[in-house]
Amino acid sequence: MVRWKKAAGVVAACAWAVGTVGLIGLGRVPSGLPEGAIARLGQRGVACIAWSPDGRWLAVGTAFGVELWEADSLEPVLLLAEEGDPIWSVAFSPNGEVIVSGSRHGRLKLWDVGTGRELRALAGHGNDVYSVAFSPDGSVLASVSWGEIKLWDVATGEELRTLVGHESYVVSVAFSPDGQLLASGSRDGTVRLWEVSTGAELRSLSVAVDEAAVPSGWSHEYIVSSVSFSPDGTILASGATHHFSITYPCTGASREDGEIRLWDVDTGEGIRDWTAHTGVLTSISFSPDGSLLASGSYDKTIKIWETATGEELRTLSGNMDPVRAVAFSPDGGSLASVSHQGKVSRWDPATGEEQASSTDPARPLLSVVFSPDGTVLAAASQDGTVRLWVTNTGWESIILSGHTSIIFSVAFSPDGALLAFGSGDSTIRLLNARTYEEILTLAGHTGSVHSVAFSPDGLMLASGARDGAIRLWNITTGQEIAALAGHTGSVHSVAFSPDGLMLASGARDGTIRLWGVATGSLLGTLTAHEQLLPVSVAFSPCGGLLVSGSTDGTIKLWDVATGREIRTLSSHAWAIHSVAFSPDGLFLATGHADGLVLLWDVGLLLER
Repeated sequence: MVRWKKAAGVVAACAWAVGTVGLIGLGRVPSGLPEGAIARLGQRGVACIAWSPDGRWLAVGTAFGVELWEADSLEPVLLLAEEGDPIWSVAFSPNGEVIVSGSRHGRLKLWDVGTGRELRALAGHGNDVYSVAFSPDGSVLASVSWGEIKLWDVATGEELRTLVGHESYVVSVAFSPDGQLLASGSRDGTVRLWEVSTGAELRSLSVAVDEAAVPSGWSHEYIVSSVSFSPDGTILASGATHHFSITYPCTGASREDGEIRLWDVDTGEGIRDWTAHTGVLTSISFSPDGSLLASGSYDKTIKIWETATGEELRTLSGNMDPVRAVAFSPDGGSLASVSHQGKVSRWDPATGEEQASSTDPARPLLSVVFSPDGTVLAAASQDGTVRLWVTNTGWESIILSGHTSIIFSVAFSPDGALLAFGSGDSTIRLLNARTYEEILTLAGHTGSVHSVAFSPDGLMLASGARDGAIRLWNITTGQEIAALAGHTGSVHSVAFSPDGLMLASGARDGTIRLWGVATGSLLGTLTAHEQLLPVSVAFSPCGGLLVSGSTDGTIKLWDVATGREIRTLSSHAWAIHSVAFSPDGLFLATGHADGLVLLWDVGLLLER
């Protein structure tokens, strides 16, 4: 016997209990949900943040849209939908009533903070909008997309002018405190100052690289990633990365130096500069009184500097992931950061202590299921572990390790005594759910096992795999009972009907197939989705409905008896990896590739 190793810890969780639906930590029900959805659980990957002028809120740009978070609790309270368009940049207007967002697909939008309503879409950019900024009086908006900078009249939405001069991507813009100047930083290695009223370029600030200091044979590139004016407008700070690389036959080497440089705004002369990080420098931010400067880097640190001397005061390293953005709160009492994995943290800049953080992102979880009595939640992880959360001991976390391949699917037997999971090594393993001892290994598939499901009587296990096959197993002997052939692509989901007489399967060939369990015969084929995409399937508790979800973001409800498609829903979201009915059949949950879970009212869906 193999006993899987376990490690304990404590986690916070938000989940369904058996027989109930819990909406925990949502605050107000967010707007911007797709038609038919009633709630949203979880959060998406975060790319950017901005503080409201009063310090109460954070605007958070995610892979789905803009979210409004309470700054103290870091809890989302409002969702501004963007239909799956990742947000690269956000900013509050000076009065805090409007948020501007810039997206990956060139969408520039203004949102009403109080209602979450879209106020205006500004058309003009055709590519990623990397940076946005309001002028201090809120009348002008600056936006950046690739090599162009645009200025907009906020009241009318009209484009005022386009600023051209940079020779490569522009990635950051900032207004001077009096609103007369705009600074921009670019991959061309320069910082440029522009006159806002005319659009004229006033000055180009560049770094004279000492070529003698560059190692022989190495190439180098200087990239300005962030610009920020001091509160009194006399100093401009730029954060940049000096990238060095060399190529050898079949290999190469590189290094990045993150540098901060302070400039005199009136003269354009450099005041001081220093190497701040040993990796890409992504973001800088002045404290409200200008005495401190914060910087974030891909070297997994945040640093606090004294502006007057350039002296490092402290290093914040609890983030443990590359840092994408940092921003001081309006009162200077907190510093917010976003990690590359989407974790949002709030720090005390005086002590370096982490005050609060959003859920720490873990390796992707590919399948989750409750034990029949609701006391254990099991999840299959991409890192080759099975994670268990024991609900009656304060959500104690148990990690079962010992596998070297991805775990794609996990299932409890109806009596809760067994735990089955399918793996990337083409096998299925059965464990004692109480002692974690391995009981059986089921081998027969020739590709990764993507889905496993117990029959309602607990005597059989069904598995679907990348080899396109579905196999039925006797869990007492470990013998294969039957192999069901017909799919022409990877099988990503299998589910027994509540009476155990039928098995549904969803595959990459875009079809759902219904099988007779006793005979192994094909009962029917449902053409589920237009493209050849993996499909997840689940029966309703009464067995009359079948739901399918696909990586094209669509959800379909089917009448099992007739095979008729009842309803098609668009989630306006990323790929759907999992679908599940609540035990009473009243609600439907869909799990998406980026960590979002949407809840749907089944009754409302059937009425429409």
